[in-house]
Amino acid sequence: MNISRRRRQLSAVAVAGVSALALGACSPGGSGDGGDGGSSDGETTTVTFRLWDEAAAAAYQESFDAFTSENPDVTVEIETVPWANYWERLPQDIGSGTMADIFWTNTSNFGIYADNGNLLNITDELGEDHDAWTRSIVDLYTRDGSLWGVPQLSDSIALFYNKDIVDAAGIDPTALYWDPSGEGDTFLPAAQQLTVDSAGVTAAQEGFNPDDVAQWGFNAQNDLQAIYIDFLASNGGQFQVGDDYAFSSPEGVEAFQYVVDLINTNHVSPSAADTSQNGDLARDLFVQGKMAFFQSGQYSLPAMADADFTWGLAPMLEGPEGRVGVVHGVAAVGNAATEHSEATVEVLRWLGSAAGQEALGANGAAFPAATDAQHTFTDYWTEQGMDTQVFLDAAEGDNAPAPLGPNSNAGLNAIDPIFAEMFAGRISVPDALAQAQDAGNEAIQE
Repeated sequence: MNISRRRRQLSAVAVAGVSALALGACSPGGSGDGGDGGSSDGETTTVTFRLWDEAAAAAYQESFDAFTSENPDVTVEIETVPWANYWERLPQDIGSGTMADIFWTNTSNFGIYADNGNLLNITDELGEDHDAWTRSIVDLYTRDGSLWGVPQLSDSIALFYNKDIVDAAGIDPTALYWDPSGEGDTFLPAAQQLTVDSAGVTAAQEGFNPDDVAQWGFNAQNDLQAIYIDFLASNGGQFQVGDDYAFSSPEGVEAFQYVVDLINTNHVSPSAADTSQNGDLARDLFVQGKMAFFQSGQYSLPAMADADFTWGLAPMLEGPEGRVGVVHGVAAVGNAATEHSEATVEVLRWLGSAAGQEALGANGAAFPAATDAQHTFTDYWTEQGMDTQVFLDAAEGDNAPAPLGPNSNAGLNAIDPIFAEMFAGRISVPDALAQAQDAGNEAIQE
């Protein structure tokens, strides 16, 4: 999908380079001579942990140091593999027996490995009580009645707003409501009022020039996580039913038409051509003070350090069915082929604990999935003068799942080019949704 780097990864920052701990990979159960697949020298067992985010790796190192201080017979070795080839290497390493004992996954990639018997069953290993974690993330990694991953990080959606611009216009960002029928719609008029061309004419006025916009109202774009599933779900539609795509519905047509019209008819959002070329364009415009409303997840918070205006957070936009946002999360899964199952399970248990996750939220970049560790994230931002409770409220409220299923990536790849044409206005919304749904469902069956 033509969405930002962080959203393409769904909850992870892609970074270049591999940490030194990634060197010298060998199979789980290899000797203790530098192999990172899990080893034992008779006194200490080494469990390996693979992820794609170097920033998170530093937090995990702090966490694992604490674990080893309590469990001196087990050490954890971190391996960072860049996002660019993470998913290409994963099946190869599982097939060859060189995969780490524990590794990160996202929702669109874990299903095939759970179905193929490559993962430890977390319900069997850690028990049926999963109340320590955000329920929506537990649900995402539950398949066939069992939990297959230990929830680590979660993403939820809120509305960033430029307080200077919005307050000057007398608009309450917490009370914005969209409706495809137009009845009671307060969001579109607000977005039109806050979209201004270089001559100072708003999109609500005669003479507005959509080809010379100085300030945009909103970030409507081909963005699965922050935009279109949220509009779809808050209009009563579903992106998937089970593993099958189901967005080509009356509710889906209404929701997608509303979003596409924000771009091509109402001109309150940048063109799809521009946001497709640069998925971070809307975020950058907001940070530069050139966009009033920016709906996104907490993964956008670090970028706000560059903003030289007062900004705030409000709940995501409300639709006919309320506020229903995408909640996504990263999980740590256990390699069923590990030769150190007992130590691997103990590390997984630690990874699911509040103590094991506190370091993840301490720098404000990631939201721990362990509920008793989430204060580390909110405390960080409170110290920066920002109340981020809205993200926690969204994660605990009504939500729509991120894409799921063993062949989810194949389906999304089939959908993407059709959606790109729809957002650009080159295919009508009803035709595009029907074509994309058929293509996506055909792809997941292959």
